[in-house]
Amino acid sequence: MPQLPATPYPAEVRARLDADAKEVLARYPGSRSALLPLLHLVQSEEGYVSRTGMAFCAETLDLTTAEVTAVATFYSMYRRRPSGDYQVGVCTNTLCAVMGGDAIFDTLKEHLDLGNNETTEDGKVTLEHIECNAACDFAPVVMVNWEFFDNQTPQSATQLVDDLIAGRTVEPTRGAPICSYKETARILAGFPDERPGAVEATGGAGPASLVGLKLAKGEALPQARVVSPRVGQPEDAKPQDAKPQDAQPQDAQPHDPSPTEHLSSHDAPQQTSASDPEHPAGPAAEEGE
Repeated sequence: MPQLPATPYPAEVRARLDADAKEVLARYPGSRSALLPLLHLVQSEEGYVSRTGMAFCAETLDLTTAEVTAVATFYSMYRRRPSGDYQVGVCTNTLCAVMGGDAIFDTLKEHLDLGNNETTEDGKVTLEHIECNAACDFAPVVMVNWEFFDNQTPQSATQLVDDLIAGRTVEPTRGAPICSYKETARILAGFPDERPGAVEATGGAGPASLVGLKLAKGEALPQARVVSPRVGQPEDAKPQDAKPQDAQPQDAQPHDPSPTEHLSSHDAPQQTSASDPEHPAGPAAEEGE
């Protein structure tokens, strides 16, 4: 059914948003580029992107409401209905799931008596599962208003939401102390976080994210044992922390790995361009094999 036009903002709200929008538009040579921060701006007003907010963005940027709606519905960071002060997202994608993300999500659903995308009666917490938090090296990960809580457990996640509901100060693993969802939206719109010490607490990438960079720079890393040594591996090439029971006799015959060895594909003999000049691209299979 056709909908009535969106209700306009009250005059004082509109005047405040007009002033903020003017500041946002000044950052871009083309006004259309300001749509994403403007959607965050209207979200900071109501806690979600309402039809009124989309109409404001369309009018401000000389776009159609259809164009604004297409963007607002594409990005999951824009809410389409009222939500809690704290958006608690539990990653349930593959790696986080097998590392405990599914258990965390199930625990929080039972603890808060919520389903996916539901909000507590006091309006404090909205719970949702997220397909990926882009922090697989810290799995399982929970996010609150887009701040990271790494290496979580059902117990730590339960304590986290209890602290949020109780109004206690909550600090993420990497980032500034948690603020409300509306405050977060205003920061994402490009306005400064004026809380004392918040900017200094933002931090950067965690140590697990920097391992590849350290390797690329040739920096020494602690030797970690991953798989059993290959047959015939020289003694001086074994990791320092190898245990005697892990060693294999030099005359041992090749065998299928046992479940406890967890050999990866890198440990299996492979024909490569270096060892098989006739097949420089490496092993290949016919389509369907």
